[in-house]
Amino acid sequence: MLQQTQVATVIPYFERFIARFPDVSALAAASADEVMRLWSGLGYYARARNLHRAARAVVELHAGRFPRSAQDIEALPGIGRSTAAAIMAFAAGEPRAILDGNVKRVIARHFGIGGAVDSPAVLARLWAIAESLVPGKGVERYTQGLMDLGATLCARSRPDCPRCPVRETCAALRDGRIAQLPGRKVARPAQVRMVAMLVVVSQGEVLVEKRPPSGIWGGLWSLPEAPADADPAAWVAKAFDIRAGSVEALAPFTHAFTHFTLRVTPWLLWTRRRGKSAAQAQAMWLALQEAQAAALPAPVKRLLERLPREAPSRGDSARAGPGAGSQGGRRDR
Repeated sequence: MLQQTQVATVIPYFERFIARFPDVSALAAASADEVMRLWSGLGYYARARNLHRAARAVVELHAGRFPRSAQDIEALPGIGRSTAAAIMAFAAGEPRAILDGNVKRVIARHFGIGGAVDSPAVLARLWAIAESLVPGKGVERYTQGLMDLGATLCARSRPDCPRCPVRETCAALRDGRIAQLPGRKVARPAQVRMVAMLVVVSQGEVLVEKRPPSGIWGGLWSLPEAPADADPAAWVAKAFDIRAGSVEALAPFTHAFTHFTLRVTPWLLWTRRRGKSAAQAQAMWLALQEAQAAALPAPVKRLLERLPREAPSRGDSARAGPGAGSQGGRRDR
């Protein structure tokens, strides 16, 4: 949970997660939907999918006991070389080198390693140095200290060099290159993807679809999507055999992902006719009052929370124009 997420954000999620899944067997026995529901809002959902798959692997392949060899640990879904080494160091006192983001920064600055920190050549140098530094004894304290050094004193911006215990031998401090190290990849131009979200409401329930297991919001339930320029009523009629009684444009919003920004145009469609959608394995009707506790992406939850709770009267059922209900460039991250 702490990967790319701050401690203060993680704590309430962690507490709820551990209360529901106190051990690996409980997590392995849970459904993917329940795991995703408790993770909803943390983002980077591949972490939840990998955690669930790893728990099942521990139960099925290792009789419910966490493996003790680095090879078996690294074979678990979502665990790479550095994480496996950290587990071995802290759980078994094995002298293993780790190389998370904080440690990369410490080593690159201290030894003056230039170049993009995630390029193969630079990574190979960082791993070689990291492995040469591992002590034969006390690896737990060494590893924790190295991680804390990068997380606190050797921070990405405004590092506290005067308090650093290894400042006397730091190449970046000596050469005035603290701001340049570690090197970063050349930033790619930001991409923008546009999509229409269809909020189909009937009898106090909203139509949701199961997203593919990979990709953004993988494994979560979400609103049906259509091309940004699609006719929402026609799209719903074709995809779900639903005839909308009214169609209303809602406020557009954007949501930033790591590599692109999603620009969403939501449409609210009221209907009394359920069509065939409820019978589809990947679609269901969800009570609006249960949406906030469901396995839905956080932006979708916020969108549903702002919905009007009653359908328009028959006289107001005509389709609203493209700008109706919008709030002029409002951004919702």
